[in-house]
Amino acid sequence: MPKVDVVDAKKNKVGTIELPNEVFGCESRVALVHEAVVMQRACGRQGTASTLRRGEVSGSGKKPWKQKHTGRARAGSLRSPVWRHGGTVFGPKPRSYAFVMPRKKYRAALQSALSVKLAEGNVIVVSDLTLAQPKTKLLSQALAQLGLAGSVLLVVGEGRMDVVQAGKNLSKVTLVRPEELNVYDVLRCDSLVIPQREMDRVREVWS
Repeated sequence: MPKVDVVDAKKNKVGTIELPNEVFGCESRVALVHEAVVMQRACGRQGTASTLRRGEVSGSGKKPWKQKHTGRARAGSLRSPVWRHGGTVFGPKPRSYAFVMPRKKYRAALQSALSVKLAEGNVIVVSDLTLAQPKTKLLSQALAQLGLAGSVLLVVGEGRMDVVQAGKNLSKVTLVRPEELNVYDVLRCDSLVIPQREMDRVREVWS
C-alpha cells in the first residue's frame, strides 16, 4: 500500500497513513482516462446552437418564375439554401452531446488519475482542516500555510459547511464531496487535498 505523510495546518508532519492500494496504487491507463474526460466535457456541453432550415425561414413558397424561356437558372423557392436569406443546409439543431461510460470503466479511470496524482507527489493528506469562522480569508490563509499556490481540489465531507462557505469565493479552489470525485477535476488541479477523516469514505466509494 502506498504511504503518505499526514500534515497539520502548518505543513508539519504529524504521522503517516496507508492509502488504499486499489484506489491510489493502480497503473496508468491513458486511453481510459482520456475517454472519461471526453465524456465529462461532452456532458457539460449545452447543445443549444440552432439554425433555420429551408422549411423554417420566412418567405413565400411560390415558384419565383416559370421554369423555361426566361434565360435564368431554374428556381423553385425563395427559401432555397443557395439563395441569400435562404435556409441552412445541415445546420446545427438543439441536441444533447452526452454519453455514458460503464461504471466500472469510469471507476478504473478515476483510480488511474488518483494514482498518477499521488505518484507526482500532489496528494496532500491533512490531519484536520478547521476554521475559526466560515470566512474566505481564513481558508485562503490555511491553504497558503500548506504551500498551495495553484489550483486546489479540496475534498470535504458532510457537516463541513464552514469550509464550503469559505471556499465559494476562491476561484482556484474546487470543493467536492468524496462521492463527487471525478477524473476531470483531479487531472486539472495542481494539488489534491484530502482531510484524514475523509479517507475512509474515499476508500469506501471508489475502491
